[in-house]
Formats: sequence, structure tokens, C-alpha cells
Amino acid sequence: MVEPARRAAESAPVSEVARLSGVSFGYGGAPGVLRDVNLSVPAGSFHFLTGPSGAGKTSLLRLLTLTARPTQGRIRLFGQDVTEAPRRDLPALRRRMGVVFQDFRLLDHLTAFDNVALPLRLAGRQDYAADVREMLAWVGLTKRMEAYPPQLSGGEQQRLAIARAVVVKPELVLADEPTASVDAAMAERLLGLFQALNRLGVAVVVATHDRALADRSGAAVLRIEGGRLS
Repeated sequence: MVEPARRAAESAPVSEVARLSGVSFGYGGAPGVLRDVNLSVPAGSFHFLTGPSGAGKTSLLRLLTLTARPTQGRIRLFGQDVTEAPRRDLPALRRRMGVVFQDFRLLDHLTAFDNVALPLRLAGRQDYAADVREMLAWVGLTKRMEAYPPQLSGGEQQRLAIARAVVVKPELVLADEPTASVDAAMAERLLGLFQALNRLGVAVVVATHDRALADRSGAAVLRIEGGRLS
């Protein structure tokens, strides 16, 4: 009975998808990049994470995606304390989130369709074609689904990266500087995609240096400076 009960608890809806409590983080012997960070990300919320270059925005996202461990403090994801979670538990936790990387991390040898399909294939899905086509249509890439990433513009690649991140229907989406390499019009379009996703109940955290875009969004704005979050 213990194992079914544990699985039921893990799959139950949570009111808070992420919480950092007293978290500090640094690389090697260098001074802490993050110092005593406290952050709550409620389910269905939208946060912009701002601050100057090198302030620690990417480091905070790495902690949330479990690609880095805090040097101090505790991290909870989806109701679970994951601060010292064993490596074998991380894939299941990561499948509940979607990540849009600053450098896209698209696979150049795969078409746009296959890049979006990849997370579903890795999860063992067989009947994914309809979901992939729907997601490509949502980001406006229906006519480009057979194109390879090098054949796409920067804005198209960014939209493709968003489609790949959210095709798994995550509870939490984390985006690292998604508007850094696009013009103002495309930045607004990308913002619209994240807002539409948030309206479906997905919690969204967007790290950006574009404070004006964050202010126009109407979302909560957090700022990292000097290693501290305010």
C-alpha cells in the first residue's frame, strides 16, 4: 500500500509548483552567485525574473531545473523536497516542466516536426503526430514543420524551442532570455505565447534583461542583484 499511496501523493494537484527557502549557490570557491534566496512559485502564476547580466538569473533557473544543487537552503518542486533527490528521481520531475534555453538547443539534423516530437518519443509516446502538429500550429510554424533549424530565422527557432518545451503539457515552464535575439515585434509575439500558456493554468517563469517588456506584461516582476532576490 505504501507505493500506491506515494504515487497518489506525487500526482495530486499542488498549490505551489516551486519553493526556494534560504537558497545560496556558487561555483567552486568563488563568492556566492545567489545568497539567501527565498522564492515561491504558485501553480498557474506568471513571474518575470530580471536583473543585470551575470546577476544570477540563469543560475536560479538551473536550480529549478535540477541541473545544479544549492550550497545552502532547500528546494521543493511539485510538493516534494528535492534538495538532495537521488539522480534516478530527476527525469520524472523534469518531465513535469518545460525549459526554453537561451541557446535553443535544437537538433540541426532533425526537422522542426521531429524536434518537437522528441520529448514525446523519449517519454515512450507512440501516437504523438497530432499533438506535434497542434503545437507547431500554435506557434505559427505549420508551413515550416519539415524545415531544419538552420533553415529557420531566429524568431522561428525561438518559437520552435517553445513548442518543444510545452508539447509535454508541463505544469511549470522556465524560459531563459527568450527575447534576447529577436526584434521588438517578435518579443511581443513570444510574450503572447507565454501569456496564452499561462491562461491554460501553467506556471511560467521568464528570465529577461528586458525590464520594459516585463513591466508591460502585467506579470509579477522579481529582480536579482548582488546575488539577492527582491
